[in-house]
Amino acid sequence: MTLTLTTPAVPPQTVAAAVAGLRATARIVARVGHEGGTTRLPVLDGDGPFALRRIRGCGRPARVCIVGAMSAPLGGDRLAIEATAEAGTALHLTTAAATVALPGRTAGHATYDVRLTVGDGARLDWLPEPLISAAGSALRMTTTVELAPTAHLVLREEQVLGRSGEETGALRSRLVVRRAGRTLLDQETAYGPGAPGWDTSAVLDGHRALGQLLVVKPEFEQSPDEVRLLGAAAGERSDGGAGQGVLAPLAGPAALATAVAPDALRLRRLLDEAARSAAAG
Repeated sequence: MTLTLTTPAVPPQTVAAAVAGLRATARIVARVGHEGGTTRLPVLDGDGPFALRRIRGCGRPARVCIVGAMSAPLGGDRLAIEATAEAGTALHLTTAAATVALPGRTAGHATYDVRLTVGDGARLDWLPEPLISAAGSALRMTTTVELAPTAHLVLREEQVLGRSGEETGALRSRLVVRRAGRTLLDQETAYGPGAPGWDTSAVLDGHRALGQLLVVKPEFEQSPDEVRLLGAAAGERSDGGAGQGVLAPLAGPAALATAVAPDALRLRRLLDEAARSAAAG
């Protein structure tokens, strides 16, 4: 007796998608409610690795947590988050856990694009958990922010170069912020294989966690924030080093804190210190 087994044919487009990587976009829109004073979310749409959850909270902001539904980004993935806080709204965005960039089936790099738009009188807080660049990964991340003249923004980025006991992957990150159509900040950093001198003392001094906090608020036009040193740069010391950073005003109604630290926990402490200083300024 001859037994023949057959398997369902896999469509060519499915095979191509698996080789090329995942394509997924999360979309969030905050709009003033009909009753006024509240913020509602008429668009809350995520696919692929993005599961969007509205979370309860005190006060005016609508709060959304982005939950990772699968491992991503992997090499070849093309991921994006688009969030809009329309005029008069308040939107708080965070993630449930760290994002880990991992090697993929292809040698190509992954991309992760975050696009934020904040209308007049609106406030948007983009406070994700850290991005971890795992060994062998290659990721290009771009964050683009468009602000109305009276918009308020709090944006935090944290990057950890390699998991515990491993080398970092290749990470290139760009942050572009425009206010009323004019560039407020445009910077690009690169770490890992292929980035000349990235691990020298002139860049990180042995630290593996780095990040920044950007605060934009119209009040800074009348009363700019002051330059303040953070952590070890201000003379503070702890076992293993506290990390160090600086909070400085930008040429516009904004303040930018940049910090490096031995690990993600101490980096977060530095950026929290910067957030308190900027809020008080």
